[in-house]
Amino acid sequence: MAERAALEELVKLQGERVRGLKQQKASAELIEEEVAKLLKLKAQLGPDESKQKFVLKTPKDFDIAGNFDPMIPDAECLKIMCEILSSLQIGDFLVKVNDRRILDGMFAICGVSDSKFRTICSSVDKLDKVSWEEVKNEMVGEKGLAPEVADRIGDYVQQHGGVSLVEQLLQDPKLSQNKQALEGLGDLKLLFEYLTLFGIDDKISFDLSLARGLDYYTGVIYEAVLLQTPAQAGEEPLGVGSVAAGGRYDGLVGMFDPKGRKVPCVGLSIGVERIFSIVEQRLEALEEKVRTTETQVLVASAQKKLLEERLKLVSELWDAGIKAELLYKKNPKLLNQLQYCEEAGIPLVAIIGEQELKDGVIKLRSVTSREEVDVRREDLVEEIKRRTGQPLCIC
Repeated sequence: MAERAALEELVKLQGERVRGLKQQKASAELIEEEVAKLLKLKAQLGPDESKQKFVLKTPKDFDIAGNFDPMIPDAECLKIMCEILSSLQIGDFLVKVNDRRILDGMFAICGVSDSKFRTICSSVDKLDKVSWEEVKNEMVGEKGLAPEVADRIGDYVQQHGGVSLVEQLLQDPKLSQNKQALEGLGDLKLLFEYLTLFGIDDKISFDLSLARGLDYYTGVIYEAVLLQTPAQAGEEPLGVGSVAAGGRYDGLVGMFDPKGRKVPCVGLSIGVERIFSIVEQRLEALEEKVRTTETQVLVASAQKKLLEERLKLVSELWDAGIKAELLYKKNPKLLNQLQYCEEAGIPLVAIIGEQELKDGVIKLRSVTSREEVDVRREDLVEEIKRRTGQPLCIC
């Protein structure tokens, strides 16, 4: 028990270190090394028999005879990724794919030793940011790789394309002799067939320089990047890296199964923070504010002691399906209410005053133009819907 407690404490500390490095935006190489240590500690720890057991489930059509086709869910994940990125309207994108087995085979035939595999992968993965010469200089000068080995790697990792590149490499006299690479290329060829059926093959590029998540990925790996476009007036060039990524990790979940059963897994993640930074930058360039609320109208008062009237009006708007709100102060200043609308991006203000109550009208103010018009109270809902593009009531 004491030994397990000590391991659990090491896992906790290592987990905190990994999270800290991510928050500090440390290098990908360093983070991968620390993640590998964490996974190794968790493997040593094993399952806690004292806790409630759970059963790892696999797809119903999976069986050890090999009837399960992993490229179907892989293609589906890529389809989902493309649909999400298209719906966000953040610009043209490209999904780069590779396979861990192809990387293993490629480095093996080029002469990279197992001890240098991870560090050479981290260099190759920089090819989307720096030139091949810079990558080669790092591998040779800093990491001690023989120049002729680096040249052989360069012949492969500078290639990218579609299914035609896969077919070309299947005929490569050296790569085709490596069992792992051959398996990876065969699966990629099948994957491209499914991607064509899904209608997204034009968004996918087979990129031999893609080398990510190698501590846990076992097959297909992929990441989505925005295609660089000339910066518009007021915009800085975008440089946020990948905006989505994923892959197959068949060996990860099984680590936590006492019986060591193989559990096929594939998944993807979306870079929410990076996407937000892109959207915010473009809105700033267009001098548009980011709305922090769905509220369409703020019910405001021009004088004191009108809380009950504000509550009545906001209730009427809610009942009519209008997204409305009011400040919780009893007697807020009108200027403060208007400033709140500008900060939150609320487009309209319905202002109640003593004179408006006498006349049976509501003063409707556009926050952006500051134009104000008197609207009869019974017509207010229809006017708000007209201005916000909601369907009008046909009576």
